[in-house]
Amino acid sequence: MNFKHILPAALVALAMLTGCGNQKKAETPVGIDLANLDTTAVVGEDFYQYACGGWIKSHPLTAEYSSFGVFNVLNEKNRERLNELFESLASQQNAPGSVAQKIGDLYTLALDSAKLNAEGIAPIQERMKQIAGIKDKAEILPLTAELYRDGISCYFFSYVGADIKNSKMNLFQLYQGGINLGEKEYYLDNDSVTTNIRDKYKQHIVNVFRLAGFDDATARQKMEAVMEIETSIAKVSLSATEQRDPAANYHKMTYDEFKKEFAGLDWDLYLETLGAKGVTELSVGQIKPIKEVIRLVDTLPLEKHIAYLEWNLIDAASNYLSDDFVAENFDFYGKTLSGRQVNQPRWKRAVANTNSMLGEAVGQMYVEKYFPAEAKTRMLELVKNLQVALGERIQAQDWMSDTTKVKAMDKLNAFHVKIGYPDKWKDYSSLNIQKDSYWANVCRANQWQMADMIGRIGKPVDTEEWHMTPQTINAYYNPTTNEICFPAAILQYPFFDLNADDAYNYGAIGVVIGHEMTHGFDDQGRQFDKDGNLTDWWTAGDAERFKERAQVMVDFFNTINVLPDLKANGELTLGENLADHGGLMVSFQAFQNATKDKPLGVIDGFTPEQRFFLSYAGVWAENIRDEQVRVYTKSDPHSMGKWRVNGALPHIQAWYDAFGITEKDAMYIAPEKRVTIW
Repeated sequence: MNFKHILPAALVALAMLTGCGNQKKAETPVGIDLANLDTTAVVGEDFYQYACGGWIKSHPLTAEYSSFGVFNVLNEKNRERLNELFESLASQQNAPGSVAQKIGDLYTLALDSAKLNAEGIAPIQERMKQIAGIKDKAEILPLTAELYRDGISCYFFSYVGADIKNSKMNLFQLYQGGINLGEKEYYLDNDSVTTNIRDKYKQHIVNVFRLAGFDDATARQKMEAVMEIETSIAKVSLSATEQRDPAANYHKMTYDEFKKEFAGLDWDLYLETLGAKGVTELSVGQIKPIKEVIRLVDTLPLEKHIAYLEWNLIDAASNYLSDDFVAENFDFYGKTLSGRQVNQPRWKRAVANTNSMLGEAVGQMYVEKYFPAEAKTRMLELVKNLQVALGERIQAQDWMSDTTKVKAMDKLNAFHVKIGYPDKWKDYSSLNIQKDSYWANVCRANQWQMADMIGRIGKPVDTEEWHMTPQTINAYYNPTTNEICFPAAILQYPFFDLNADDAYNYGAIGVVIGHEMTHGFDDQGRQFDKDGNLTDWWTAGDAERFKERAQVMVDFFNTINVLPDLKANGELTLGENLADHGGLMVSFQAFQNATKDKPLGVIDGFTPEQRFFLSYAGVWAENIRDEQVRVYTKSDPHSMGKWRVNGALPHIQAWYDAFGITEKDAMYIAPEKRVTIW
């Protein structure tokens, strides 16, 4: 993704990887692939190893990856197919202004290493001069808006999205930002690992400024200015866990009230430069970080802000410039942060960036070639069955009152289901792709995205818009539209197998469906009503009982050692862990409903119930480096693959029954200590 964009609330995805691929080839196993198992492992000691050990052994990490799992396998297939498509478009004569011309030319520019290396820093030189030429602090904010239109975020984020208390309407919003390490802990924690990362980040900033033509002394001076500003913002920023509370990250006010509360900057000029004139009301996600920016602009010398703006420009542009900038960028963000050893080859990066900037245009081509109609038909049937099962589970809960159950059922029945691809595609006719420079086109693509977003201010939310492209291997729940979305690309093996039986498909794609449905009732989603508004529709007693049950999940994951010196973050991952739990419970019940009149037999020595849980575990197989474990633990609301299996299944009684797990097994949890919600 080029544009650093923050969603207003909990757009909750299944995982954080994207890609697509063809339907499975004939040689792909139907259902469970026995080669993926490690039958030497003891089921009740480490079910993840038992279900995924064979796959893990046969897919060792290569130097290119910090983690590699089933999602990545599909990503690789997808990239190869998109590469073939892009190469074809790049090699032919395309009508000027056509989607084919835009994809072909952008892809060609991304591959042209000779042109990129000859240009060096030239593509951003004019903007660098503009920043260096600032003479007054009053110029900082409007220049920040100019940079933001190009996809370069400084100090904070601006976006337009659904008003979470008036979900039918779009609202202009501000959100904390300004720290390029992403999470505040990187600036504030003093353990040896974090200190080492911070020291290397400082050196990286120095190295980049040197590449940009500054001498060593000036580069170090600029680095100190960058660190002072980013650290100051980090100190008052909310943590990733704190940002999960939608009510605490919503402060709506009139524009006049905002200008009084946040006086000191020319917000009129900022909005005008952004193209967002006419804002009459807005929400400020986090108060203190925005006020800290005002303080920093007021108190720090102008040259420190110039250094900070220069850094954000170069940092954002580095991957679209010459090889020396790309290599330096990868050395820190790739090697130091995530543990990768080598960068992806140029063609993969070209495919990813072209796909990102022209997503739905690419998606339309993908759907025409790779998405079979029968997949959508089968998914609609599965979704319906899962909705019935979730309704049954809601009605069966003895901890929830009838009053809350009625409203929960109303919300469930109001789910807006999206499968495969949008009915209306985005129109890219106004996006101009030229043959001048790669970076110039990146900026134009970001400007197009910004104009598209800003144009929604004060207008109704388009409930038919998709927040993922069809070629994305993922799924999501959006609370403000109460929608569940399953892009075309996830409807393939091993998530979905048209040739496999219900035991397999309910364990894989069925749990994915149940996962997204449960997000509507997790600790965040439950705060939104059937119309997508943040409102309390729970009785007080029911809400407290929910929190007590959810805390069991928090406490359980907080005890897990993801590394010898690092524990999981149960608070940060609560929503996703609850969704995994609910997805398993709901899909297993739907599976039982679907097969009660036509029971399935044993296949390869496994009962239908065992195949259900093996298929679930199989989609989370992965290898991962310690460095990436740390990144995920600090920032990712998803638990890692191993713990989406070994952390989730011990709370599911049906898993115990399927595999004969007893109190003698290491993974056993006493019934009274298990999570019991949905």
